[in-house]
Amino acid sequence: MKLEPAVLAALKECVGPRGFSEDPREIAPHLVEWRGKYHGSSQLLLKPQSTWEVSRLLSICYSTRTPLVPQGGNTGLVGGQIPLNGEVLLSLSRMNAIRSVDADGMSIIAEAGVVLAEVHRVADAADRYFPLSLASEGSCTIGGNVATNAGGVNVLRYGNMRDLVFGLEVVLADGRVLDLLRTLRKDNTGYDLKQLFIGSEGTLGVLTAAALKLAPKPAEHVTAFVTVPNVKSAIELLHRLQAASAGMVSAFEFMSQMALEMVLKHMPQARDPLSAPAPWYVLAEASSGAASQLNNRIEQSLAEAIRDGTATDAAVAANEAQRTSFWYLRDSVSEAQKKEGGSIKHDVSVPVAAIPEFLARSIEAVEKLVPRARPVPFGHLGDGNIHLNFSVPEGGDSAAFLARWDEITRLVHDIVHEFGGSISAEHGIGLMKREEILRYKALHEMDVMRMVKHTLDPNNILNPGKVIAP
Repeated sequence: MKLEPAVLAALKECVGPRGFSEDPREIAPHLVEWRGKYHGSSQLLLKPQSTWEVSRLLSICYSTRTPLVPQGGNTGLVGGQIPLNGEVLLSLSRMNAIRSVDADGMSIIAEAGVVLAEVHRVADAADRYFPLSLASEGSCTIGGNVATNAGGVNVLRYGNMRDLVFGLEVVLADGRVLDLLRTLRKDNTGYDLKQLFIGSEGTLGVLTAAALKLAPKPAEHVTAFVTVPNVKSAIELLHRLQAASAGMVSAFEFMSQMALEMVLKHMPQARDPLSAPAPWYVLAEASSGAASQLNNRIEQSLAEAIRDGTATDAAVAANEAQRTSFWYLRDSVSEAQKKEGGSIKHDVSVPVAAIPEFLARSIEAVEKLVPRARPVPFGHLGDGNIHLNFSVPEGGDSAAFLARWDEITRLVHDIVHEFGGSISAEHGIGLMKREEILRYKALHEMDVMRMVKHTLDPNNILNPGKVIAP
């Protein structure tokens, strides 16, 4: 699409000379997502610095029916943040202030462009803890985290982003500002409107700030890297550690042998902390306050699991450096897999008890369809969120393999649906799964979603074509 000169001039005037760019070189990094699957186009990048500026911009876009795409740190994996049809690109990167920290009230108010790692730093300085943790936390932003209902590794104990938000500041499609930045833990005065915007991927409003829940800062972390003979044993180990720690397990991650081998092959700092390879690996972490003897309880539970064959070996981090090295193995899986050539990825969830059978059926079905395809399952075993990825057969043609993306994905998603699962556990719908949800969601559920979209964005200017088909 080509912007009308008068519209272009009005948008530029609204944000001033530092608040926009028409330079293709500056815009280019915003037009492609991390995997390179989606490439977009835009002639104008807007960089507002205040909620007032966002309000004015949306008012102009609404009255002129000019579509725009909000973007955070551009770490999304389903194309939701990419302007695919020349829309105006709206970056919230300059709205990066921490507005307040309330240590007593256990809350922090951050603008949408604040990077997640900065929220961690500020919370830590206040002797508090913000539990959302992602591999991309050095570049993803709070606005994007809220817009996609981000999950990460600590969902098991603390919940996903939907559970970590007190309130929001949202600019509606017509420019009105919806101030929901309350930090009350109890507010039963009608519809909880903020929930409409969490996970909406910028299709219902532009998030400009969020009031976030803080937690007590853990005094002790116990982090273990464990080998197990099969996925069923991993789930049994989860239950044991939860019982031993009185529910203090915050993260329970798993990866296959192939996933770890890719990390050890491609990531120079990676070291296997255990002596022998195994079919499956678990990274478990529990945390608590001081003087809880959590370390002793976890170590005793691991020893019992090894004695009865539930686990085969385990290493418990003796210091922060070892803990970091364990997490490096888990956090590096996606980057290592990328170096192995084309990969087809699935972000799905099923009931935890169903994971062993789901993995067995899905892997068998894909390997039958594409012989020698390399399964690389890993993810958040404790909450049922599996990143079931497949790499191109060794020595195979990546382009030919990726051309079968839709075929393989349909196969996996049908199996997910049979188990009562979700085809998007934490990455969102974006463009990638927009048509897929029509296959699995009930018609009346989709009708209500369309009604909400039309009510809040009747001119369809907010991230058009994402989440819900036009």
